[in-house]
Amino acid sequence: MTTGHFSAAGPIVHRDVDGVPLVGYTRSPGAPAVTVARWTSASPPGLGDREHAHDFLVLLYVEHRAGPMTVDGRTWHLDTGDVLVIAPGAVVTPSEGSPAEDRVVWAVFFPPDLVDPDAPSSPAAWRAHPLLYPFTRLRHPSGRRLHVVPEQRAAWLADLTALADELGTRRDGYAEAARAHVTLLLVRLARLDTDVPDDLRRHDEPLLAATFDEIEARFRVPVSTRDVAAVVGVSPGHLTTVLRRGTGRTVGQWLTERRLQEARRLLATSDLTVAAVAGRVGYPDPGYFVRRFRAAHGLTPQEWRRAG
Repeated sequence: MTTGHFSAAGPIVHRDVDGVPLVGYTRSPGAPAVTVARWTSASPPGLGDREHAHDFLVLLYVEHRAGPMTVDGRTWHLDTGDVLVIAPGAVVTPSEGSPAEDRVVWAVFFPPDLVDPDAPSSPAAWRAHPLLYPFTRLRHPSGRRLHVVPEQRAAWLADLTALADELGTRRDGYAEAARAHVTLLLVRLARLDTDVPDDLRRHDEPLLAATFDEIEARFRVPVSTRDVAAVVGVSPGHLTTVLRRGTGRTVGQWLTERRLQEARRLLATSDLTVAAVAGRVGYPDPGYFVRRFRAAHGLTPQEWRRAG
């Protein structure tokens, strides 16, 4: 396997939030939303030499050495067999130390609905999900490092190589195979993470948890940041500050993400009209829904449905 970047879902794009580039995942209808990268050079592909954040999940596996990596101000010195979990919104900063010249690192990028189409899009709501809880940023604000013992490393490498092969060759059934490989990797990750109950009690954040519970409960109807703030008992400004600091997004951005996630599911699994889909995901104006969908995905809802 040579250095490469394998994706079935199109390129990764980015936009600036408070001066920090926020990398977003560009989806393609009918394709699994997952990218695998493997690199041996001094900098990872993409924005590795710039401070940035992601709005998707990042799983790093060190095949051979790695060197330092800084997440939310904490520097991790990664070595062979280490796994680093980076949650959405965490800021990755180029480390001052030099990376290992002979390093080999894998990265898997994917949004949560790859794992579970019905999963909430907010990290704070994943604390009860068996495969997504390692990515709950409230538990580990500066990332989460785990370690694969030598006798298990061949299995990790085989899964990563197989995932890259499926995305690179796109044989019949590759989408289902890619999802299966990601699921298997997350099962392996969950088995490394043995202190979940105590850790959740130590790191859970009530305000953010309540906010995402409210988003999940009300995204199907028109709701504003002020409405959510009133329910959780803080001012809209305070809630915006806390949520942006904790996840890299505002209430409005999380509402939009959750609504579009549900819209994609309905377009793929039902014969509802676009207007009916819009109404079911909190957009009473179908025209506005179409504009928001096209801005996020580059296609109208009807074009997405036909392409998928």
